[in-house]
Amino acid sequence: MLTMLKAYYLRQLMRPSPVGMLVNPFYFARRGLFLAVAEFAPQIGGNVLDVGCGSRPYETLFHATKYVGLELDTPNNRRTKKADVFYDGGAFPFDADSFDAVVCNQVLEHAFQPDQLISEIFRILKPDGQLLITVPFVWDEHEQPWDYGRYSSFGLAALLKRHGFELIAQRKTMGDVRTLFQLLNAYLFKVTCTRSPYLNLFTTLALMAPANCVGTLLHLILPRNPDLYLDNVVLAKKVDRL
Repeated sequence: MLTMLKAYYLRQLMRPSPVGMLVNPFYFARRGLFLAVAEFAPQIGGNVLDVGCGSRPYETLFHATKYVGLELDTPNNRRTKKADVFYDGGAFPFDADSFDAVVCNQVLEHAFQPDQLISEIFRILKPDGQLLITVPFVWDEHEQPWDYGRYSSFGLAALLKRHGFELIAQRKTMGDVRTLFQLLNAYLFKVTCTRSPYLNLFTTLALMAPANCVGTLLHLILPRNPDLYLDNVVLAKKVDRL
C-alpha cells in the first residue's frame, strides 16, 4: 500500500491530475506541460530519441517501437537519470537519419550552444521526422549554473526554422492568471524548502495548495493574457534546408 501511495504521489509531481494541486508546488507548470505533450503525443512514434531524457516522464504517452534516452555524461546523471546512452555534449553518438521522432523536454534553456543542439537533432532525424520540444518562457533560474536562456514563441520558432524545421503546431501553457500563482508558489517553495520531504509536503499543503486552488478558480473568471505564459510547446517537422 505504501509503495502504491508513493508511486501515485510521484506521478502527481510530473503528470498531475487535478488532485495534484494539493501536493505539487509546481502544479500549473507541470499540468500545462503534461496536457500539451499529451495532445501532440499521438504524432510521436517509431524509433524515438529523448534528448536530455531525465526521468522520461512522458515516455508512455508516445507510440514508440523503440525509445532511447540520451543524457550528458556526468557522475550525477549516471546516478539519477534514466538514460540509455550518455554523451559528451557535442555530436550525438548516432548516424544521420536514425530516428523517426525526437522529444526534447525542458532542455534547450540549458544548452550553452543551442544552434549546435538543434542542428544535431535535425541531423539524426529522418526526412519528415517529428520534433516535440518544450522550453520555458517565464520561470526562475534553475539547475544553476547551467541555465542559459529563455525563449519567446517567436525566438523558438526562428531558431527551429533556421535549422530546417517546419512548425506544425505551437502552444503556450497557462496564458492566464495561473502563471502568477505558479510564480508565487515557485517563490514559496524556494524560501521554505528543507531536506525533509515530509516537512516540504506539509508546507505545500499549508501554503501552496491554497494558491493552486485560488489560481484555478480565478482563471475561470479573469481574462486570458496569451503574452504572459509559462512554457512553449512546439511540434515541428524536418524539411529540406533552404
